[in-house]
Amino acid sequence: MAISARCKVFNIIAGSGGFTLMGVLVLVAISGIGLMGASHSWRTIVQREREEALLFQGDQIRRAIASYYTAVEAGSEGEYPQRMEDLLKDPRFPVIRRHLRKIYPNPLDPEGKWEFVRDGTGRIKGVFANRKEKPLKVKQFAEDYSGFENAKTYSDWKFVFGPGVAVSNSAVPGEGEGGEEE
Repeated sequence: MAISARCKVFNIIAGSGGFTLMGVLVLVAISGIGLMGASHSWRTIVQREREEALLFQGDQIRRAIASYYTAVEAGSEGEYPQRMEDLLKDPRFPVIRRHLRKIYPNPLDPEGKWEFVRDGTGRIKGVFANRKEKPLKVKQFAEDYSGFENAKTYSDWKFVFGPGVAVSNSAVPGEGEGGEEE
């Protein structure tokens, strides 16, 4: 009796003409399309977060370089740091003088390494991310970074301090809403 009940159930499933299988395949295809859209949205969110981190961290390093450069005795000419570690503990002073709390990693580089903009003597006057991707943010940068508008790649975002250039106190270099394209 048990065998004949199993056969009846099998015949009902097998007799559906494959409509159940087609339904499952359509459901899998729709799910795949939905996941592709979610993946694109997630990638965009992650890229925006990395851009925001790049703007903040690059600005912090630029400000630290400005602080290092201007931290000289009256009448002396400023100089740029030789190494990033000099921003953590300025070797020019007998007491500990910090211009940067920590060396921020480059958020766009898997190893966290920055590329350097150097002066004629090889000292560090700025940093940038050596990435060829096109930034999402293209407008509404802080005044100090107005040169970043419509940049073709992240490599064009250079966080450089130059003598005679005032460093504003704007909180975030990427302040302002919008200005992003997808």
